[in-house]
Amino acid sequence: MRGSVKARVITQYRRVQVYLENTLWVISEKLFQMGLSVLVIILLARYLGPEQFGILSYGLSVISIFAMAGHVGLSGLVVRELVKNPDRQEEVLGTSIVLKGIGYFIGFLLLLVFAFISEPEYSIGFWVLIILSFSILFRPIDVIDFWFQSRLEAKFTAISKMIALLVSSLLTIALVFSEVELVLFTLPIVIQSILTAILLLVFYKYKSVIGGGKWCFSSTKAKELIKQGVLVFLGSIFAVVYLKVDQVMLKWMVGVEEVGIYSVASTLSEAWYFLPVAIVSSLFPKLINLRESNPLMYKARLQQIFDLLFLIAMVIATIVSFVADPLIEYLFGKAFHDSGEVLVIHIWAAVFIFMRAAFSKWILIENVLIFSLITQGLGAMSNIILNWFFIPTYGAVGAAYATLISYAVSSYLALIFYSRTREVFVMMSLAILSPLRYLTVVRKLG
Repeated sequence: MRGSVKARVITQYRRVQVYLENTLWVISEKLFQMGLSVLVIILLARYLGPEQFGILSYGLSVISIFAMAGHVGLSGLVVRELVKNPDRQEEVLGTSIVLKGIGYFIGFLLLLVFAFISEPEYSIGFWVLIILSFSILFRPIDVIDFWFQSRLEAKFTAISKMIALLVSSLLTIALVFSEVELVLFTLPIVIQSILTAILLLVFYKYKSVIGGGKWCFSSTKAKELIKQGVLVFLGSIFAVVYLKVDQVMLKWMVGVEEVGIYSVASTLSEAWYFLPVAIVSSLFPKLINLRESNPLMYKARLQQIFDLLFLIAMVIATIVSFVADPLIEYLFGKAFHDSGEVLVIHIWAAVFIFMRAAFSKWILIENVLIFSLITQGLGAMSNIILNWFFIPTYGAVGAAYATLISYAVSSYLALIFYSRTREVFVMMSLAILSPLRYLTVVRKLG
């Protein structure tokens, strides 16, 4: 009896071993990134203070918004294409890198124009934007990450990013102890982008049998990818807008010091967002195959993913809420005391953001890309409107409330209004009830 049970356990483990190992690599890289990034941010915030740290945080938020020009809606689509059509990977990768390259270059040019229009010429804020903008130019190489995702070989992307982050972090720490001016802290960020691209290319040449030189551009494939990805692209733009627009609006409506207060809290809150992405990205190829081969099992697995993501988010949000104030003051000092209240509110957005990660993959698998645009657009619009009313009165705390409410509306409540997404709304609702559901099962077994 014991032998048969052990055999079944071993068999089950072997079935999911590749997915577990892939997920562990992604999570390990993100944990490394989170720990090192938080350490660097603590040192930077303490050294720069709320005002100057706010300038740097504002610059990074602006970069994130303009860098969306290079997203082109290809992330999940390219992985899906590589999984379904491995014999056409040269065409898919070659076409994707050209499209992303054009997009990022357009974003780079628009960012330069924005810097000249929005910031006093040759001011600190101006140079922060100008220097950071060059990090965008090396991001098209990220298509290699899609190739590794499709092959469940995330460890190579993880290693590339960890090495680049380590080098960037060590440079930043050295600059802090050298007591340099704010503008110089933009250089490690650009170097990190360059080094990540180089390492991805090296690992691709090492693992690929086709070689980078055989990639080819196809105008037909480009039109196909753009047609399929345009709605995801627009949705992703909206997603970044309502993730980063709060810091931009805080700077315009209140001032950079309030941006610094908010940024410290949002950094600690958003540090956890890698978890759902890592989990769902590793399971994405398996879900694609299940959707075709076993629809019932596909839905069961999807529900389990929603349950898992909700439970993880709940645990994180609860713990952080209890320790927010003393944690902020201990790590960042009394100058950032107000960040504690912001963190207590902002962290609860994770409940909806975690489940949103699974919903985003469901959109791709079911090929209902319009809902990416609808829900993300609703989130961006609601966040901007709420920020407009909340920020003048409540500052950073108001921006945190706007973020929480907009995520709840766009990533959960809005799904009930469309027949196609109502099943996901039900899955999310069941996930929210998962503590009670699993407790009932345990009691019955007991």
